[in-house]
Amino acid sequence: MKELEVLLGRRWVLKSEDKDLYYKLRDSVGEIRRFATEKMGCQVIENSLLVKLEKIPAIPESFMGIEVFDSKEEYAFLCILLMFLEDRDAEDQFMLSNLTEYIAGNMPDQPVDWTIYTNRRRLVKVLRYAVSQGILKVTDGSDEGFMDEQSGEVLYENTGVSRYFMRNFSRDIMDYGRPEDFQESEWFEMDEDRGIVRRHRVYKRLIFTPGMYREAGPPEDFEYMKYYGRRLAEDLEQNLDCQVHIHKGSAFLMMGEDCRMGTAFPGSNALSDILLLCCAGIRKKVQEGIWKVRPDDTLLIDSIDFERMIREIKQVSGDGFTKHYREMPEGEFVQEIMEAMERWTFIRCPGEEHQVMVYPSAGKLAGYYPDDYVNRE
Repeated sequence: MKELEVLLGRRWVLKSEDKDLYYKLRDSVGEIRRFATEKMGCQVIENSLLVKLEKIPAIPESFMGIEVFDSKEEYAFLCILLMFLEDRDAEDQFMLSNLTEYIAGNMPDQPVDWTIYTNRRRLVKVLRYAVSQGILKVTDGSDEGFMDEQSGEVLYENTGVSRYFMRNFSRDIMDYGRPEDFQESEWFEMDEDRGIVRRHRVYKRLIFTPGMYREAGPPEDFEYMKYYGRRLAEDLEQNLDCQVHIHKGSAFLMMGEDCRMGTAFPGSNALSDILLLCCAGIRKKVQEGIWKVRPDDTLLIDSIDFERMIREIKQVSGDGFTKHYREMPEGEFVQEIMEAMERWTFIRCPGEEHQVMVYPSAGKLAGYYPDDYVNRE
């Protein structure tokens, strides 16, 4: 079902940007909706502007945020931008100064000082993201002028799709006081460990994350895999270009070569190559008996030892890296590699414990340089 893969790999498909694909998805929306609602509990939105699959994760992960954002203020600016657009019709135009006044008056805690360059830069990043997602169009002007000086102006147009950016909630969220409240609202008044809810959660964990681990979620999910894993695998493999691998403490959706339902690992970039070398380094440590696998198939390694392994990989194989990584300072290199491994759920660093938990996915893939490179003088 290639149309389902398209919706899994994108936020939405806009009629204004890809009319042929939009109509193709609308023709298949009945089949897509049946699978999405029955298996994942996900809503499909279709209207005259777009087709969208609401992808609400069963377990939130850090990599599920907006990659281009790196501060809480940017998320706040985005939310206030959506509020600002709520009362505007499609094709309505507005000046950037109208928006900055609105944000300054509605920002929680304290007004925003637009004379500060950092605030202007953060807002420009949010506006560029909104344009990239099809929420806004730039009609006249450039945001570079605002970046340089707060009096810079840009004329924007509202496309009308902003009201479909956020998920719809079945109850009033004004009483929520914790991030967990949003997660719990997905299953309110339902037994989360039984029946349809557990099925939705298992499908979501497999499809929306790089790996599903016994340690990272309710143990009942692997009980479901024990009894219904074969049926689940057949179902997913019939509808998506993938294979399902189920192990004692983990399960993975391995995408086929033609699958287009999201970002895949490894990618065609230098960072993926380095991560594959690190996975091979982990596997070697286990095979040599230096690092011991725990009963749940994870490893718990002292952070100093893990960082040493990454440094050794750079020393041995660094000549094959791109110039960017060859010349990167050692400390910065280690930090970037560990952050990337955590983003792909190969590892988790539990804060103050100074240990690294290595997940089974680090043993699923490995990369090596050819023998003639390794054995060169």
